[in-house]
Amino acid sequence: MSDRSRAAILSVFLFAFACGVWELGSRASSPPLPREGSGLIATSAQAARLPRPSEIAVFAAEQLSDPFYDRGTNDKGIGVQLAYSLLRVLTGYLLAVLVAVPLGFVIGMSRVLMAALDPFIQVLRPISPLAWMPLALFVIKDSAAASIFVIFVCSLWPTLINTAFGVAGVHRDYLNVAKTLELSPLRSALTVILPAAAPTILTGMRISIGISWLVIVAAEMLVGGTGIGYYVWNEWNNLDLKAVVFSILMIGLVGMALDRLIAFAVRFVAYDP
Repeated sequence: MSDRSRAAILSVFLFAFACGVWELGSRASSPPLPREGSGLIATSAQAARLPRPSEIAVFAAEQLSDPFYDRGTNDKGIGVQLAYSLLRVLTGYLLAVLVAVPLGFVIGMSRVLMAALDPFIQVLRPISPLAWMPLALFVIKDSAAASIFVIFVCSLWPTLINTAFGVAGVHRDYLNVAKTLELSPLRSALTVILPAAAPTILTGMRISIGISWLVIVAAEMLVGGTGIGYYVWNEWNNLDLKAVVFSILMIGLVGMALDRLIAFAVRFVAYDP
């Protein structure tokens, strides 16, 4: 059996063990819930404890059986909410990549320019993306576009910095060979520098997509409307903890899927002698 198979079996075992402990501990420490129709008493009892894994599994099966329903502003399926969030994330993320990669190339190929821009980057980079939200709402006056702008800002810096350092770190021998072959600057950038710096660039893009998915949840909680962040906050206001835990799990699964996609691209371009 391969190491990957053993790791997969161990992961399943740990997950099952954690759910089993949670289920047994919850049943041992909590009285049974009142029957449906008990009104405020049932609602208060449900809000008094975390839902059990078995209850979350039943709720998840119900939600995933019809994830794309749309019955109004505050009643949309989990698939619809995730689709809105993914659209905003990918829009802001791709815009950031289109800006960060060319700009990172220019910065990385000039030590003087890198030194000149470094203070600005170091001042702007630590600013929380959510700190830009009030200004974005004031200027753009649209919550969805403001969320995309916040994603753009948080995605920009990791990709920009990694691209600049990746380009600056290309081995000088590669550039000397390009000069010897009398390649044009554009051809040198595309055929020599880009392949050499690609693993570092994609690592920055991988960091950016993870940060983007983190930020969109908080941004949607602030601006409301639609999206997985708004869904979590709305269900919390409804005291539906099953929906809250279920949405947290969905956020984690989608985030893992996005990370794996970029990780696959990193392995694909990595040089393995």
